[in-house]
Amino acid sequence: MAFRKFLPLFDRVLVERFTAETVTKGGIMLPEKSQGKVLQATVVAVGPGSINQKGNLQPVSVKVGEKVLLPEYGGTKVILDDKDYFLFRDADILGKYVE
Repeated sequence: MAFRKFLPLFDRVLVERFTAETVTKGGIMLPEKSQGKVLQATVVAVGPGSINQKGNLQPVSVKVGEKVLLPEYGGTKVILDDKDYFLFRDADILGKYVE
C-alpha cells in the first residue's frame, strides 16, 4: 500500500516513530540528551513481500496502521513532506502490539 506516492519495495516496511516524551508525568521538562530513543512506531506503508526459494510471494507480516517494536539501531531514514520516516526490512521488526 502506497503512502504519499511512496511504495516500499519487496519486504520493506515504512514506519513513523512515536515522538519522545519531553515532559514527565510530574511536569518536569526533559532535555534532549536524557530522552530515550523511541523504539515504537506505526506502520504507514508496506511492500508486497519477498519471493521465497520456491518462487512464491511471501507477504509482509505487518499491516498499515499496526504498532510495532523496532530494533534500537538500523533502518533507513526517509524524509517525506518534511516528516521523518524509517524503512525497515520485515525481518528486522521485533514484534507488533496486539490490541
